[in-house]
Amino acid sequence: MRYAYAITAALLLGGTAIAVTSSPNVGAQVAQNEGMQAAAPAGAPVSLADMVEKLQPAVVNISTKQRVQVQNPFAGTPFGDLFGQGQPQTRQAQSLGSGFLISADGYIVTNNHVVAPGAQGATVDSITVTLTNREEYEAKLVGRDPATDLAVLKITAKKPLPFVKFGDSTKARVGDWVVAIGNPFALSGTVTAGIISALHRGTGGTYDKFIQTDASINQGNSGGPMFDMRGNVIGINSQILSPSGGNVGIGFAIPSEQAAPIIETLRKGESVKRGYLGIQISPLGEDLADSLGLPKNSGEFVQGVEPGKGADKAGIKAGDVIVSVSGRNVTVDENLSSIVANQPIGGSVPIVLIRNGKRITVNATVGERPSEDELNSFAQTQDGDDGDNLQQQNPGDATKQSLGISALPLTPTIIRQLGIPADTRGIVIAAVDPSTDAGAKGLRRGDVILTANNQPVTTQAELDRAVKQVEAQGRTAILLQILRRGSQPAYLPVRLRDK
Repeated sequence: MRYAYAITAALLLGGTAIAVTSSPNVGAQVAQNEGMQAAAPAGAPVSLADMVEKLQPAVVNISTKQRVQVQNPFAGTPFGDLFGQGQPQTRQAQSLGSGFLISADGYIVTNNHVVAPGAQGATVDSITVTLTNREEYEAKLVGRDPATDLAVLKITAKKPLPFVKFGDSTKARVGDWVVAIGNPFALSGTVTAGIISALHRGTGGTYDKFIQTDASINQGNSGGPMFDMRGNVIGINSQILSPSGGNVGIGFAIPSEQAAPIIETLRKGESVKRGYLGIQISPLGEDLADSLGLPKNSGEFVQGVEPGKGADKAGIKAGDVIVSVSGRNVTVDENLSSIVANQPIGGSVPIVLIRNGKRITVNATVGERPSEDELNSFAQTQDGDDGDNLQQQNPGDATKQSLGISALPLTPTIIRQLGIPADTRGIVIAAVDPSTDAGAKGLRRGDVILTANNQPVTTQAELDRAVKQVEAQGRTAILLQILRRGSQPAYLPVRLRDK
């Protein structure tokens, strides 16, 4: 390569000499990049070096040592006695991530998943924090909030430590420049830059309000800070979207507006408390909105109400659509769970909802959100196929209906077969056309349809009439309330077949 470059340089010099000799009016040529300096984008520095130099010392590397119990691979073999048959084996595991100091006395912010056990049955033995000057400290876990994936650590040093402070992420705009500092793939002190790609981005979590960025975020960046151009922390890098596991320009950071108050609570050694109404909700997507005759994403749909909780006492019912709480509209960017979570526990809040097309206002008392284990007991569970012993019916009959569903009246015998409450009223699905939306959404033989368009149905004819009413109103989906053994009744919008 050196030889090739030498020849190229010689040819260029030779060409220059010929040009100068043959045309005395042409000035001496210079390299294209001689004396060049790129103009900085408006509001951005020419270089990030000065800012990064000040910020880097506050960013730390976090590693954990864990013990994981695994099944003895020799159990049940001739070597079982030799290697301790029946005794679980313990292996060592590690995790790596990032964090940043928020005080001179050693408080550190990171993601909960950076310091949490990495597998079922694992325990974290130790957490080590490494500074940019390679000093290592044993860290204590002060507090964690799995719901928002945040954690606070504490280290003790003999001298004040460099730290950074939170900025105001509510002022962030799409297109603003941001800088991420962290330890991707254990490469400590790595700096990347980009812009804010989107705000209020959800990835499926209850409290998701992520800042999306195209700054390179990789494994090991988790828990590290995202800075604005003033050097303030406006986000905590938390997730990436990647089919390969590497950076593809889609990273997510927890905004400081959400993180800062939670971090302050954890720092005090307190647990995070959130408001709770006791309802199970679904987004008001296109099919569900169409089945109700409402604009999509204009609220959230109530699937179920927990007895004795605030929503139940306020008169909120399954099938309602909640559009605002305490004057704040329920939208895709600000979902119902996050609004309620931030309401004062014990306070009364006005809730605007839509029921059967009418707008109603109720007042509900906000309770305290239970633990995740308690919530799971209220959540729906799936069960195996029910109705194997149902009277068989030609699936071709189902294709004659707009829904692709063929159903039978409930009888005491069928109720016993399905294992559902004896007082259940509805019709049981005998066949579903798999090519229809009903089939695509998982309806199956043995499911019970309780209502259609919020009206009770006890025969196939009543279901057909409800479908015709929907078609007459120009809507393309119908709202069914479905009961499946072992589950709470749930509402499901089903799109009608095109004719």
